Amino acid sequence: MLMTENQDLDKRAKNYRLRRSIMDYGMGVVIFCLGIFFLLAPRFGVVFGIDDLFRYLFAGLCLLYGFFRIYRGYKKNYFN
Repeated sequence: MLMTENQDLDKRAKNYRLRRSIMDYGMGVVIFCLGIFFLLAPRFGVVFGIDDLFRYLFAGLCLLYGFFRIYRGYKKNYFN
């Protein structure tokens, strides 16, 4: 009885890690691509009403955070 409860908890934890890592990969890719879009927006003909410095800073933050989310999905270190 006790062994099946531990196995059930391990299975639930494994499923949670899998769902969470898939979400981190997906959101990381979306945010990373958003950063690339903000960097290359003038080449696509998109004009923003903000200064280029702020656009570059926001793009850099998006790239860093997107990379962090992808890395966190790779590490799957959610219970520490």
